[in-house]
Amino acid sequence: MSKTTAITRDERQGYDEMAIVEKYEDFLNYAYPKIQNCPRRHGVLRDEVLAALLEPVPGFYAAGRSDQVSRLYSLDASLATLRFWLRFLSHPSRAVLTTHQAAAALAKLNEVGRMLGAWIGKRKGGVGK
Repeated sequence: MSKTTAITRDERQGYDEMAIVEKYEDFLNYAYPKIQNCPRRHGVLRDEVLAALLEPVPGFYAAGRSDQVSRLYSLDASLATLRFWLRFLSHPSRAVLTTHQAAAALAKLNEVGRMLGAWIGKRKGGVGK
């Protein structure tokens, strides 16, 4: 007989926060294993990119708990940094990611970016109300 453990979710999370975290998780599930398997000669680069991949996660939760638009802008900057790294990794001189892999990862990340842009717009529209 095996025990099954249910994953509990924080019911206090807002819709915006939860939906964007799920989309970001989809991006992570795609990009992380590809970057983790980066050739050893690119180890420093790999570590830097992996750290950048994980950096936004606590930021989504912090932004969801506050009304600070500045936290959302910080997340936007993190996503821009990730876009740079994905393009950098797919350059022919490095070829850590294929062009197709980078395009697929960027498409997933762009979904997150669109959601974040809408979240920023919603927060900015609610300021002072």
